[in-house]
Amino acid sequence: MTTTRRVTLARRPTGTATPDHFVIEDVELDDLEPGQVRVAVEYISVDAGTRTMLRGEGFHMQVGIGETILAGGVGRVIESAAEGWEAGQAVTGGFGAQTVATVPAAHLVRVDDSLGPLSLHLGLLGGSSGVTAWIGIREVAKPQPGDDFVVSAAAGAVGSIAGQIAQRDGARVIGIAGGPDKVRHLIDTLGFEAAIDYKNDDVGARLKELCPDGVNGFFDNVGGPILDAVLDNIAMHARVTICGAISQYDDMDDITGPSMYLRLAERQSRMEGFAFFHFPQSIEPAMRELAEWADDGSIVMTEHVLEGIDRYPEAIQFMFEGGNIGKLLVSTV
Repeated sequence: MTTTRRVTLARRPTGTATPDHFVIEDVELDDLEPGQVRVAVEYISVDAGTRTMLRGEGFHMQVGIGETILAGGVGRVIESAAEGWEAGQAVTGGFGAQTVATVPAAHLVRVDDSLGPLSLHLGLLGGSSGVTAWIGIREVAKPQPGDDFVVSAAAGAVGSIAGQIAQRDGARVIGIAGGPDKVRHLIDTLGFEAAIDYKNDDVGARLKELCPDGVNGFFDNVGGPILDAVLDNIAMHARVTICGAISQYDDMDDITGPSMYLRLAERQSRMEGFAFFHFPQSIEPAMRELAEWADDGSIVMTEHVLEGIDRYPEAIQFMFEGGNIGKLLVSTV
């Protein structure tokens, strides 16, 4: 009998989600039904949006008490009752936080395992990471050559790729991140023009120094005071792109909205939010170009991997404490 080791929701978090909100259990799996495929999951994506799935209501799909935590994953087929799917094929999909997933074949996506490690398909080539960054930059933010372009959570999976794409498009990119290690990563590894340490710097004052004529574009993953600081420093005709708001996810019932939003009117600027699935026509072009960059090594995606399914609850807390640089993953192998 095949078993899976899975992470389930024990109780809904109020505030920070800590390991005691989850249970790890082993479950015996039933035989496959026609049209189903069984996958040995190798890597599980750890994403900030998962926190909003634990509330019981909201924009994202929700996890019920006792249910497997929703998460993207990548692995290989180990058993199939669906035509066209064979053992050994590399696939990605919404496998959940578990070691073995049983899913309808229609929910699987084949991936090219010749491009590099399978984890690449959750990071640089992943919908919630690289594809989101590509669509946010190319379809929404649209930085222009010479723009002063600011990215928050710039050392994270989405922000680091968004900043690099904006650089490729000719912008002068300034990253905002927490701590000296992340600041060094942004400058020394990613090649950003400059970086601001929000934990130790006055963000507003540093923006005035680095962008004396104002910020032309802002790609925001954080919200809260960071968003306000940048809004207070936007240039005329600036473009503010809302990708996420990780500073707000622990208390979605008391969201702190931007108090400086009138700067948009004063400076004839716009603010627009998005999710990658709002642009289905752009997913394939994004994947194609990201794959080219992965193949030629012209873009960097640092991975932070925690080993073992039992560390998934720890990984959620680790992310919200700002512990990772780049894409945060849990490996099950």
